[in-house]
Amino acid sequence: MPVERTFTSDVGPDLLGLVREIAADTLAPQVEGFEERHEFPAEVYRTLGRAGLLGLPFAEEHGGGGLPYADYLQVLEEIAGSWLAVAIGVSVHSLSCFPLAAYGSDEQRKRWLPDLLGGELIGAYCLSEPQSGSDAAALQTRAVRDGDQYVVDGTKAWITHGGVADFYNLMVRTSDDGARGVSCLLADASTPGLSAAPPERKMGAWSSPTAQIRLESARVDVDRLIGDEGQGFTIAMAALDAGRLGIAACAVGLAQAALDAAVGYARERQQFGRPVAEFQGLQFMLADAATQIEAARALYLAAARRRDAGQPFSVPAAMAKLFATDMAMKVTTDAVQVLGGSGYVRDFPVERFFREAKVLQIVEGTNQIQRVVIGRHLARGQ
Repeated sequence: MPVERTFTSDVGPDLLGLVREIAADTLAPQVEGFEERHEFPAEVYRTLGRAGLLGLPFAEEHGGGGLPYADYLQVLEEIAGSWLAVAIGVSVHSLSCFPLAAYGSDEQRKRWLPDLLGGELIGAYCLSEPQSGSDAAALQTRAVRDGDQYVVDGTKAWITHGGVADFYNLMVRTSDDGARGVSCLLADASTPGLSAAPPERKMGAWSSPTAQIRLESARVDVDRLIGDEGQGFTIAMAALDAGRLGIAACAVGLAQAALDAAVGYARERQQFGRPVAEFQGLQFMLADAATQIEAARALYLAAARRRDAGQPFSVPAAMAKLFATDMAMKVTTDAVQVLGGSGYVRDFPVERFFREAKVLQIVEGTNQIQRVVIGRHLARGQ
């Protein structure tokens, strides 16, 4: 059963039309096959890149689209409605480009950013480690200066695009001064000593490989240091603020797709002589889902517009990520319930939506961490 997309966006009609055309003609027909094969859709990302969709929120002078972040997020939502794993990949790619775009020198941006945004390269963001996930400042991957290079040793964990990325943003320890001892290196995938472990066996988003990245005396040139030594944790947290909004948009797109599928099924499924959509019990579930989707969309857009205006948005981003991803888990669960037995089998997409929703409550900072961010802000009275 095709998924009916009902969301009306305020993004320019030419861009929105392009995104919806790609979603209908390229994403939707391929998603089930790539997910079943656990295969990374490299050509799909090249298609998105050539259409200019991998660099939308970055400056035009470096090959980006120069769009407001709010517009970019609505595009991301549209992609997520057809293929969540690809939407997460686009969000992670933007997260990977952010350190260079925001903290790199003019020379570094001119040298590397056009290729990163041009669509032929895909990025990965390496912060977490096997023993430091939520406690990101406790990372142990070490970079030791040796002449004009850093020698890097350690393991990064839960890396989206691990093993298929063309470049990696590495958060590494250059001193033992806690969070102030973390630095950011932009490493090419071909760096000697950098390798990927076998992909993790995940619940969902199978076409998006997640793997550990191993660094064994990997040598990264000093000119690939982004920002100053010791600035890496600040860079990482700033990147996550923006990345959380990307995940919120993905959650809204996934939930909208689940609602559209549930509504379409409920209109067609007959029981007791009438469509099940006419039963008040199901109507209330669908009404709650539609209301919560609209609320989550408004929340992430409000936070994005604060970012576009140069206003503080860390707490609004945490709120948007928390609410939207909890909402997506609830809506996809209810969508399975609306379809009944059909919702539990792979003949219908809501089974996949349900499995995919869970990861959104974990990535870019668990929802417990989002509550910590919000709670600390309230406790400090800021």
